[in-house]
Amino acid sequence: MTAEKPRSLQDIVSSVPNVVDFLRNNISGARIYPVVPPEFTNWRDEQHSWQETVCLFDLSYHMTDLYVSGPDAFRLLERLAINSFKGFEPGGAKQFVCCTPDGYVIGDGVLFYLEPEHFNLVGRPSMHNWVQYHAETGGYDVQLERDEWAVGDPNRRRKVYRFQLQGPNAPALLEKLNGGPLPPIKFFHTGWITIAGHKVRLLHHGMIGVAGGELIGPFEEGPEVKAAIVEAGKEFGLRQVGSRAYSSNTLESGWIPSPLPAVYTGDELRAYREWLPDTSFEAVGSLGGSFVTPNIEDYYLNPWELGYGRILKFDHDFVGREALEEMAKQPHRKKVTLAWNGEDVAKVFAALFTKPKGQRPKYIDLPGTQYATWMYDAVRNKQGDIVGISTFCGYSSNEASMLSLAMLDEAYAEPGTEVILVWGEPDGGTRKPSVERHVQVELRATVGPVPYAEPSRRYRETVAGR
Repeated sequence: MTAEKPRSLQDIVSSVPNVVDFLRNNISGARIYPVVPPEFTNWRDEQHSWQETVCLFDLSYHMTDLYVSGPDAFRLLERLAINSFKGFEPGGAKQFVCCTPDGYVIGDGVLFYLEPEHFNLVGRPSMHNWVQYHAETGGYDVQLERDEWAVGDPNRRRKVYRFQLQGPNAPALLEKLNGGPLPPIKFFHTGWITIAGHKVRLLHHGMIGVAGGELIGPFEEGPEVKAAIVEAGKEFGLRQVGSRAYSSNTLESGWIPSPLPAVYTGDELRAYREWLPDTSFEAVGSLGGSFVTPNIEDYYLNPWELGYGRILKFDHDFVGREALEEMAKQPHRKKVTLAWNGEDVAKVFAALFTKPKGQRPKYIDLPGTQYATWMYDAVRNKQGDIVGISTFCGYSSNEASMLSLAMLDEAYAEPGTEVILVWGEPDGGTRKPSVERHVQVELRATVGPVPYAEPSRRYRETVAGR
């Protein structure tokens, strides 16, 4: 008896009247950050620590790792990246961004050049799927090892631990852990230090726009390394950050972590959709928010909208180059931070006590306000015209404000401009379990810079000057 062929993303796209409606009503909610406790102390002080002292993030569970090795590994990755690979050598790392042939973003993450012919790609599964597909179908001489994020099985052992130390006291803490001065490591490069007798790979970067680095080593050594960090950190005001506060750090630094993978249309991508199973990230994720259009391509984003225009380089042949060369000649929406009006937000909370169920605005959770995998809220001008899209959103105790990362038409992207964010879904909301019956409301918001937090801007300027 012949086994039934597994369903694919293409099967889903072909079987539903409209893929937008399908994704808007998918049962998944906000992204899960598994294993790590929601709070170690309280999420407000945990947020404060990355600006005031030093914090410890445990990144060991919520990202997928793809290890790519072999004679063609460099060539494969360069072919799929909009980034330049000139001067990219072992010990380096880069923000890896991949696009469709039409120039829209599929995903991004961090690419580590571990050693000759050996790379590690870390982040959400959308870019890993794209790389794996091309590795398997493009005739490349590479080997792949995939270590999935722990959402499906939080008890499964990972290949490596990943810890992040961030904050003004991070350099001093790292020196104490190393037992002496740190080796000279360029920004976004790796080197080696020793913690608790273990050799640890240190990536020099500021994930949230302040000093710090990422620590990586064999998973089984993680508990001993973490214990040493926690003990040594007492002197420096270290706080461990739980899963509630963790996702909110990007609001201050300006990285948009949740673009919809632009893969649901186009004959050129049909074979890819047929390769993707119906259990893939692209098939099970959910769309949410007040921005609603029947055309899925209206949700696709280009590199400039996500702030990646600065890393886009036409010095090599890559998938999407021709389309992006044409896009480069056109105007683009600009990435900004929106600071939501505090009085308007307070009215949303007040409605919990003054309005009956079903007549309240969509609940605003704190500090992370996401209720879908991919958030898209409409941003309007005072005349009611849509002038942009708001994406990742939440509360920063450091800035005493609800913030969201948005992309606006250039005419409305100047800091200080007031716009209107539409909060909640139309018609009482979709069928996602994370959505209660509610009414839409308009919230005033003020355009701010990216990064929004002043320490993040200062750190970025310092690094850019090196």
